[in-house]
Amino acid sequence: MNPRTGDLDLLATAEVLERINDEDAGIAGAVRAAIPSMARAVELAAERWRRGGRVVLFGAGTSGRLAALDAAELGPTFAVPADRHQARLAGGPQALVTAVEGSEDDLAAGAAAANDLRDADVAFGVAASGRTAFVLAALERARDRGAATIALACVPDPAVARVADIVVVVDTGPEAITGWTRMKAGSAEKLVLTAFSTTLMVKLGKVYGNLMVDVQVTNEKLHQRAVRLVEEATGVGHQAARRALEDAAGDVKSAIAAIQLGLSPEEARERLERTEGDLRRALEET
Repeated sequence: MNPRTGDLDLLATAEVLERINDEDAGIAGAVRAAIPSMARAVELAAERWRRGGRVVLFGAGTSGRLAALDAAELGPTFAVPADRHQARLAGGPQALVTAVEGSEDDLAAGAAAANDLRDADVAFGVAASGRTAFVLAALERARDRGAATIALACVPDPAVARVADIVVVVDTGPEAITGWTRMKAGSAEKLVLTAFSTTLMVKLGKVYGNLMVDVQVTNEKLHQRAVRLVEEATGVGHQAARRALEDAAGDVKSAIAAIQLGLSPEEARERLERTEGDLRRALEET
């Protein structure tokens, strides 16, 4: 029970919104307190990724949907293959749009969802309550198979800590609507998941400065963005950036490296291959 919102049904519309906003105001601070454990989680995931592993997120309800949302963004933005960073929801894919009641309590399904994990992989369980059965079973099975395990929870001393190598705890406190973790807990999960995946992409060399240089040019909007990225990274004009991008078959990193180093697109691509796609290292290589 949240004593600060016990009279919500007596308030005017604007006052209800203000109370909810007051509760939301503390979320960023709670997430910041968890940064040390988040940093360890990113470093663990980066190490496994470089070994060819995957990041597989497990969740139920809102937690699972937020995990799926985050994973879906990484393909077009950072050229991440769908199988390398993915989400598996209690109740299956249909649970993304429709509640599958009881699926979060299915221990057998949780274990089965992690049956294909191996020692290079990372299992990332997301459970606002810290005790979702599906997530607990998935992490336990993943650990048995040698995978690294990370857990995110929004309560102190969560049960998932016993099956996680690293546990990220964001203590968001009681919700404005008692027990409805779609609210503060959901917002905190969104912040953590986005920060985790973004920082992982940075550490993997998919960001140059603050530019998303691994963006996939799959439509006109992204093509225009890619041209702007080449312009910003190199300082050349729009037409020169467009030509370089076309010569590099839409590969932003190769276009930038070709301009900065005076190389052909093929030579730029070869240099990037030597640095495992890290543009900064490629530009600094002697």
